Amino acid sequence: MAFQSTPDPARGRLLLLSAILFISYLCIGMSFPIVPLYVSGQLRFGNVWAGLGVGIAFFATILTRGYAGSLSDHRGAKVAVIRGLALYVAGASMALVAGLLAHMPLPSFLLLLVSRLLLGLGESLVAVGIIAWGIGFVGPARSGRVLALVGAAIYGALAVGGPIGLALFGRFGFAGTMAISAVLPFLGMMAIWRVPSVAPHPGAERPSFWAVIGRVWLHGAVVCFQGIGFAAIGAFFTLYFLDRGWDYAGLGLTAFGVGFVLVRVLFGHLPDRIGGLAVAVGSLAIEAIGQLLIWSAPNPMLALAGAFLTGLGCSLIYPAMGREVVRRVEPHLRGTALGGFSAFQDLAYGLTGPFAGLLADRAGYGSVFLAGTVAAIAGLLIALSLRKMRAVAFN
Repeated sequence: MAFQSTPDPARGRLLLLSAILFISYLCIGMSFPIVPLYVSGQLRFGNVWAGLGVGIAFFATILTRGYAGSLSDHRGAKVAVIRGLALYVAGASMALVAGLLAHMPLPSFLLLLVSRLLLGLGESLVAVGIIAWGIGFVGPARSGRVLALVGAAIYGALAVGGPIGLALFGRFGFAGTMAISAVLPFLGMMAIWRVPSVAPHPGAERPSFWAVIGRVWLHGAVVCFQGIGFAAIGAFFTLYFLDRGWDYAGLGLTAFGVGFVLVRVLFGHLPDRIGGLAVAVGSLAIEAIGQLLIWSAPNPMLALAGAFLTGLGCSLIYPAMGREVVRRVEPHLRGTALGGFSAFQDLAYGLTGPFAGLLADRAGYGSVFLAGTVAAIAGLLIALSLRKMRAVAFN
């Protein structure tokens, strides 16, 4: 007699959360490649301002990760996610208004910045809330799997959203694309009401946010350096291709996302199985090779291969280091710790845009990816030092 496996309701809920996140995050994925095109092309601002248009959302996320973690720990992850999705809708709607004012460059740009700030706050709440919600379903022992699935949803949305956004931008303009993108998180907000919540930890004693950060900042530094390579592709890969007169300019995020999601799907279990630091060391080496290949590529195919390798390398670094963070804190501090840890990645995304724009103005777009190579190597050195520190502690 054949035995049938019992369905795992917690795993099913985690997959549902990931699917809802994917649909909602298309709102951000669609805007990623077209914001610099809109700012530099239609509004006629320079590369630094185009980079700021992308990166300012991540500054808002950095400043609110602590709030998002605290809200998730105190009020529950579901509350944080619903508020975040509402902010996605508000941010995309304000970007729509900015697009309608394209004939007034300065007011349009200022409204666009406000809309990106709203998206950044929404991202802070959604990401921390979804991760805490998922870990609440399946338990901390499978936290690496949760982080891998959540990241696959996010970067899958970036991979699909980039070409969709560029196609819609060409057909309907910036305002039309933003109108469509506002609908997606609204659909996610409606769907997520049906997902059961997990209990918060309102009464437990809590150290300060900065005390929690002090326990995880080296792990955060690794994902900070890792994030520079992705941010460089998101903000400047399209402009890099256009500057060199190459075809397939819109496929950079797609190549990155395919590599990213492929590793998450096939090897997302590795951080839980062999440890986060071991996975991070190998991943950062691959990312460095990918960034170096983009910088040195003589043709678009090799540059796209570099973006694909960067996606392969970046894929498991966040869940690998996040798993180490979860293991270092108590359950009632999980949301706060993950919020602070995630802020380091946001720092990379926020700083890369404007600084890479300044670098591109001075030394060309290729130099942005050389900087990404150096950053990945720096992250690799920190991961190796953390691994050595752990080995010493256990001996």
